[in-house]
Amino acid sequence: MAEEWANTHGGKLPSTREEKKQFKDLIKSKMITVDEENYKEAMEASFKVFSPQGIGPNLQKIINDSCSEVDSNSSDFWVMVAALKEFIASEGGGESPLEGSIPDMTSSTELYVNLQKTYQAKAEADFLVMEQRVKNLLKKINRDPASISKANIKSFCRNARKLAVCRYRLVEDEFNSPVQPELQKYLTDEDYGTAAGLYILLRAADRFAANYNKFPGQFDGEMDEDISRLKSTAVGLLNDLGCNGSAISEDLINEMCRYGASELHVVAAFVGGVASQEVIKLITRQFIPMSGTFIFNGIDHKSQLLLL
Repeated sequence: MAEEWANTHGGKLPSTREEKKQFKDLIKSKMITVDEENYKEAMEASFKVFSPQGIGPNLQKIINDSCSEVDSNSSDFWVMVAALKEFIASEGGGESPLEGSIPDMTSSTELYVNLQKTYQAKAEADFLVMEQRVKNLLKKINRDPASISKANIKSFCRNARKLAVCRYRLVEDEFNSPVQPELQKYLTDEDYGTAAGLYILLRAADRFAANYNKFPGQFDGEMDEDISRLKSTAVGLLNDLGCNGSAISEDLINEMCRYGASELHVVAAFVGGVASQEVIKLITRQFIPMSGTFIFNGIDHKSQLLLL
């Protein structure tokens, strides 16, 4: 269908809203009966025909990263990225290696299997090219050409379109020099103000404990004094972070003291579950871990990330 369209439109695929509608109508016009599922699926997936060709901006950013200029100290990942960069520029013709899988669709078994074999054959050919490029790069940087396994290269090829590089600030950097404009913005933002306030108060509570050898509100008889002390501590912390003039809600300060360093098991279980999920992501290097400081507000049942 795409070829037929291109032949009658100067070799171009649909680009405008009207052309895309006309392309769907072209597919529909080929239906013999109204209940042909494969044509319905083709109309639903027609957007894939006129999607931009080539690699996405995220992958482009990765292959242009300075780490893709590899040496003997480069990780296996960046060696494969360097090979991918070469592949895209040459054999791939601007595309990354083919994954080799196709989605379920309405088709005869014979046609589906034949199509699947075609995709798998192209994916295998791309993998072999990538494998050779990886070996060549390893030789070039004086590493064992077999040091990156075939399984790793094949997995890399299958997931090349979905690669992501995550870089994080150290907790120490965030504590000592958070991104002041971002923190200021969060503190004054209607949606993030409470989360930012809790972030400041959690840090203020730690400073409070270091100064007074107890957490705010830990002892009932000292509640009023602790509220005043915590407020002063929070203001001092804000000033240290460059957020002079910013204020924390009195309600949040009172709530932090009323809470009295309690550790509710249901909240601990939830936060522990989130933390373990992120650890699994980091260990397996699958899915994208959260970037930023996770704040769970049990009062409003709300979770937010602060990029500081």
